[in-house]
Amino acid sequence: MSNGTSGDYWSEPGLPSTFKHALLGRYLPKFGGMTGARGGQVMYLDGYAGEGRYGNGDPGSADRVLRIAEDHQLRAGIQWTCFFAEKSAPSFAELQSLVAGYRSRGVDAQAFNGDVLALMDQVLTSAAGRPLFLFLDPCGLALPFERLVDVLGHQRRGTRPPTEFLLNFSMMAIRRIGGNSQSPKGLERTNERLDAVCGGNWWREYFADGYSRDADEMVAAEYSARLARAAGMHIRSVPVAKAPGHKAVYNLVFGTRSNHGLWMFGDAHARARNTWWETLEMKEEAESDALFPLASVQRPDPERLRERAVLEIADNLASLLHRGRPLRLVDHTLALYGDYYGQVPETVVREAVKHLQRSGGTPSDGRGPKIHDLTVLPPLRR
Repeated sequence: MSNGTSGDYWSEPGLPSTFKHALLGRYLPKFGGMTGARGGQVMYLDGYAGEGRYGNGDPGSADRVLRIAEDHQLRAGIQWTCFFAEKSAPSFAELQSLVAGYRSRGVDAQAFNGDVLALMDQVLTSAAGRPLFLFLDPCGLALPFERLVDVLGHQRRGTRPPTEFLLNFSMMAIRRIGGNSQSPKGLERTNERLDAVCGGNWWREYFADGYSRDADEMVAAEYSARLARAAGMHIRSVPVAKAPGHKAVYNLVFGTRSNHGLWMFGDAHARARNTWWETLEMKEEAESDALFPLASVQRPDPERLRERAVLEIADNLASLLHRGRPLRLVDHTLALYGDYYGQVPETVVREAVKHLQRSGGTPSDGRGPKIHDLTVLPPLRR
């Protein structure tokens, strides 16, 4: 994290960080494997790296990524080059020590004490011809929209080499600034900072009559839509909250141009979501004498969720197969998952293929080592 992050933040991870790190930890190895292949190279930038490890020993984002980089290098010969930026001097001292430890074991990693914008051009130059993943996780407002679009939509606009990102879009900042934007005591300079992040003052329209409960979510949705158009990418936005039923602390905005990226991110999100629920249940059990923690009651029944998802995904697959042509699952990720994208892991898709076969909707049996690469055949003509 960057400015405004207290020392308490780095004592141990909170629930939003648990989800964020689980998502990053599950998705990045897939990104490295997809784009680096065996013996390839991958570039990574963490623009707000913080200390990199919590005081209780749990890994932060930097530590997790460095572990992935080290593992890929040892097992698959994939060479990661990692850049970490952090403005806070005390946090940077901890980060620098962490990075130095991995560098001594052969991981190509560098830590910089400063603003990520000052580092961006160097990273882009180093990443020429190589896959690049950007992790931008400020504790406040995100990068200016124009700079982000310049990077994603111009300097890294091609599908090859691939470019992907995960961005923290602060919902707390949207609510705070939006709620004050029409107040006589509101600061215009702060409003203008949000103008820069959103790529214009269009967000103010949602707060023209003062704060409303859904205004922040409408701003987040419009931001993602504008970024998708300007960058030419698939964008998915994931709300992250402290507890069930709470407003999101931030949205994690993911961008890719790859069907494989969409597929893998949805699977990683579903598994990270389960980790979030399990962590919440463990925390409640440790802090309460209740026989049944509240989280266990609030959590959607995983088995019922899976059963409903199998039926809907099978129906979606049947609709796609009505065109009469074989289809590779990964090429139809969003249409296939429907409302269950990011809610269930990819193993549910294999169950859906088998379910459809039993009902005569396809001769394909769902067998194969990689679910996303399965080709499913239309029903046989009689």
